[in-house]
Amino acid sequence: MKQRAGIKKPLCALEVLYNNGKGIIYMNIVLLGLPGTGKGTQARALSAKLGLTHVSFGDIYWNEIGKKSILGHEVTDYLRAGKPVPDWLVLNTLKERFAAEKKGLVMDGFPRSTEQADDLETWLSSRSSRLTAAIALKISETEALKRAEGRRVCRGCGAIFNTVTMPPAKENICDLCGGPLQLREDDNPSAMRNRIMSHKDQTEPLIVYYRGSADFLEVDGAQPPQAVTDRILAFLGTLKGL
Repeated sequence: MKQRAGIKKPLCALEVLYNNGKGIIYMNIVLLGLPGTGKGTQARALSAKLGLTHVSFGDIYWNEIGKKSILGHEVTDYLRAGKPVPDWLVLNTLKERFAAEKKGLVMDGFPRSTEQADDLETWLSSRSSRLTAAIALKISETEALKRAEGRRVCRGCGAIFNTVTMPPAKENICDLCGGPLQLREDDNPSAMRNRIMSHKDQTEPLIVYYRGSADFLEVDGAQPPQAVTDRILAFLGTLKGL
């Protein structure tokens, strides 16, 4: 997805992809990778840096489970078993939650299949937008399992920490709100193995899909989080000719 010929240079803010004469088009970024690669960490960093909206269906669904909503009830069995939520339900959630969103999106672990990727492209096109880049974070399965075992989520504000890569200042206490940290249900070893198997079956073909249809970057996710963020930002800058 190269910069289109004849389009004016982007405005000064990095989050703006281009101005097509009819309006500003904002970046839309997909983050891919095994569970535990740091997609959520990078999505939050990019959202803060670029002014984008973080889309995490995992966060949405676990929040709905906590509220005991109808949607939470629909997805509970899938998430607790580490199985993918059906495509139709994910797409409906995307349309309902982000239909009015005006900013660009950074998608954390979505899409998870080529079918979802096609649905995403169709939805973006209906919004007179498009995908800017797909970024794959690569770590080994062993490292993914190790990181998942160390992941802790704040029950108060939802902030994520990791005893391996990003530990809190005080054990099991959130640095941001002081709330208790807990292990997410789908980070248990059995669910994690299911999620990794699902990734191999469905998500890995997305690497091939996006190599051929989008500006694509593969990053070593075993690096320190800031180094990964810096590499992604440098890559996005080259797409815009900055």
